[in-house]
Amino acid sequence: MHPRQSWLAIGLLTAFTVQAAVIYKWVDADGVVHYSDQASPGAEKIFTSGLASTPAGAPRAPSAPTGPKNQAAATVEYAEFSIDSPGADQTYFGDNPVNVHLNLQPALKPNQSLTWHLNGKQLDEQANSVGFSLVQMVRGTYTIAATITDEQTGQSQSSNSVTFFVRQPSALSPKSPQHH
Repeated sequence: MHPRQSWLAIGLLTAFTVQAAVIYKWVDADGVVHYSDQASPGAEKIFTSGLASTPAGAPRAPSAPTGPKNQAAATVEYAEFSIDSPGADQTYFGDNPVNVHLNLQPALKPNQSLTWHLNGKQLDEQANSVGFSLVQMVRGTYTIAATITDEQTGQSQSSNSVTFFVRQPSALSPKSPQHH
């Protein structure tokens, strides 16, 4: 994408999030992240306020409750909510496991669930876990993100997406013998 188009897309997304209450995020088969105001199969619903958006992981000011019902419908809020492993654009070689870790402060609340998405597909076996390892990864480019959902209100918040790479040794270039 041309840099001018990137800025135009960011400007339009910013203008959209100022006015919208809900946007949808999904990752296509090529690993490209998309945002839209229209639902798409497999898209993740992201709630926004009418105010300027807050970066992922940054604390948000709580909304002013107007009554007991609104207190129960408070948004998912964390002082720290970001993936700190793997690092952005980190490369793993061979059969090394990819250690995944979420920096989450305060801890997950009882009425909330944590889900992970690898290249847009939910990882069910890692539900509610802030750390785990991905093993036997095939060569490729991967994007991982976490989402916390409040089971009572259905509201959710997503972490930053992290892209990482897995490389395998070439069968055409065997390792040289080690000399002791």
